[in-house]
Amino acid sequence: MAETRKAGRYIVPVAVAGVAAATIGLVPALAASGDPDLPEITAQQLIEKIAASDTQTLSGTFRISTDLGLPLEGLASGLTSGLGGGSGTADPSRKLTELISGSHTLRVAADGPERQKLTLLDGSDEYSLIHNGDDVWAYDSKSKEVFHEKAPADAGPKDTPKAELPGTPKQLADEVLKAAGDTTSITVDGTAKVAGRDAYQLVIKPKQAGSTVESVKIAVDAANGTPLKFTLASVEGGKPVVDAGFTKVDFSKPAASDFTFKAPEGAKVTEGGAEKAAGEKDGPFDGPLPEGLEEAFGGFGPGAGAGKGDVNVIGEGWTAIAKIDTGAPAPKTDEAPKEIQGLLGSFGDKVTGKFGSGTVFKTKIVNALLTDDGKVYVGAVTKDALVNAANAGK
Repeated sequence: MAETRKAGRYIVPVAVAGVAAATIGLVPALAASGDPDLPEITAQQLIEKIAASDTQTLSGTFRISTDLGLPLEGLASGLTSGLGGGSGTADPSRKLTELISGSHTLRVAADGPERQKLTLLDGSDEYSLIHNGDDVWAYDSKSKEVFHEKAPADAGPKDTPKAELPGTPKQLADEVLKAAGDTTSITVDGTAKVAGRDAYQLVIKPKQAGSTVESVKIAVDAANGTPLKFTLASVEGGKPVVDAGFTKVDFSKPAASDFTFKAPEGAKVTEGGAEKAAGEKDGPFDGPLPEGLEEAFGGFGPGAGAGKGDVNVIGEGWTAIAKIDTGAPAPKTDEAPKEIQGLLGSFGDKVTGKFGSGTVFKTKIVNALLTDDGKVYVGAVTKDALVNAANAGK
């Protein structure tokens, strides 16, 4: 399954942000003066419009802002120092983790499923990720390094690496709508102008109490059903957890030259993935989540068995909690490198209860309880909900 592992690396490893998007939904924050006067539409009709949208070509610029409520400078430092992560590489699995915090401007282009390009703009420096057929290229203008990955010669179309545009409103909206169910309220809340386009605003909210998600707002192009803006907000208030939207967009076919790439003379080229020995790791963010965690974070469906390392799901909908028994006592914080100790202490709360004791690691959306005897409870729920689940001994 090397190709599957490889393809997953190009769906931005936005760590907890990606988990939040894939697991639950996202939220509001869109209102503007001069909202367009559009024909009325029901929520069901708008969802059908998104599902029927078949936008194959586009180019434009969008902004993505992420605020997980994490000490992200410490996180980056701790992971680099404590886990041996490198720097100065064009590998997308490392470079795109920058989207985990702050605000970023990205330029995108797409021409069907075989050609996409994303450029992360950072002052005068640019980082480009290009998918053209069987090839995926990445180039960091600052370090002048190139990363290249190619599918094996005998790979079929389904095995070709797909460099999906990470964090786009379309990708985020699809994940939210897949997760919506009977525990969700979906309404249409007016209209808006986004990137010069008329749009409807779809609002998604949990019906259940105890979720950390306040709501999700998706601005949907009134003409073609393409999501143009996506905002996720936490019940904690403050800045949105994720706010991603186009500032410019054009749905005409981009030039073929937009997707061609030739390594600059003198650039260091690193070949990735399929050419490496099986089992070799590039770094702490290499590849998708382990299978068990993917199930826990990917929709909270019915859990697996209760064996060690398996996932059990407690509850349903927005307040579902995944329980994982690691089968081993939790590592002692005081035995970790100093950088990691400081990181854990800055966003972990010690808790006790009938279950014993443990630590709750918190963000504005996803919280996780790691008990001292090695059980993990994780979900988009409050700290109290995690402690109650552990006390219930489920």
